[in-house]
Amino acid sequence: MLLRPGLENMEFPFMFSGIDKVLHLMIFAMLGFCFMAAIPRIRFLYFIQIMLIYGMLTEILQEEMHWGRSLEGLDLVADTVGVLIGYYVFQKLKKLTF
Repeated sequence: MLLRPGLENMEFPFMFSGIDKVLHLMIFAMLGFCFMAAIPRIRFLYFIQIMLIYGMLTEILQEEMHWGRSLEGLDLVADTVGVLIGYYVFQKLKKLTF
C-alpha cells in the first residue's frame, strides 16, 4: 500500500490536500501498535530504530520504483509521529489491562 501510487481524486467529499500524510500517520500508528503487541519487551530505542529504518526504506523504494510516488520528507515525519502514537497507545492500554 505504501508503494502503490495513490489517486487523489478530489471529487469525493473526504478527500483533501495532504490526505496522504494522514494515511501515512494512521498506517504507521497501527504498525507501531502491532509491533509492540507482537514484541512487547523490546526496548524503545530498538523499536524506534526499526520503525524509522522501515519508514525510510519505504520512502526510498517509492522513489526508486518509478510508479508515480516520490520520496517526501513530510511522509517520514508522518510515519514517525504515527509510530510514536502507536507506541503510546500500546503502553496506555497495557497499563489498563495489567
